[in-house]
Amino acid sequence: MASKALRAVVLGPPGSGKGTVCERIARSFGLQHLSSGQFLREKMSCTEVGVLAKQYLERGLLVPDHVITRVMMTELEKRRAEHWLLDGFPRTLGQAEALDRICELDLVISLHIPFETLKDRLSARWIHPASGRVYNMEFNPPHVRLISVLLSGCPVVQKCFLWILVKKQCFWC
Repeated sequence: MASKALRAVVLGPPGSGKGTVCERIARSFGLQHLSSGQFLREKMSCTEVGVLAKQYLERGLLVPDHVITRVMMTELEKRRAEHWLLDGFPRTLGQAEALDRICELDLVISLHIPFETLKDRLSARWIHPASGRVYNMEFNPPHVRLISVLLSGCPVVQKCFLWILVKKQCFWC
């Protein structure tokens, strides 16, 4: 008798630790860690929807629901029989409704972090856009800041995530 595939989601605002929590759970329980950000980076140059997402990201805008939902639904359809843990999706009610239409979740973990803690974490966050690696200058700085630049030609940059929190565009806020 085949066992049911485990489907889980980790929710929380930027800076709450979703990626770290997902990595640890996935490693401990043998789940696939599915990151919406990683899927976007992979699709940006090779698919129509990826190119569309890139246009928003390059202008510093959030990727609209219909675009990220299309990316994620395509990826999740490929993994119908597999165990997975979602990171970064869903972020809005519309995305959650789309996810609900294609699968039944077994577990939802919601991370609640004080706003001041999020501000501190995000103000120290730097990203290497080419790889998606995330650094925190206080507890996870890049070993050698220039190596990433030299290898990829892309600098480690600081992005302002606070406006996302302030606008409260996320359904968990």
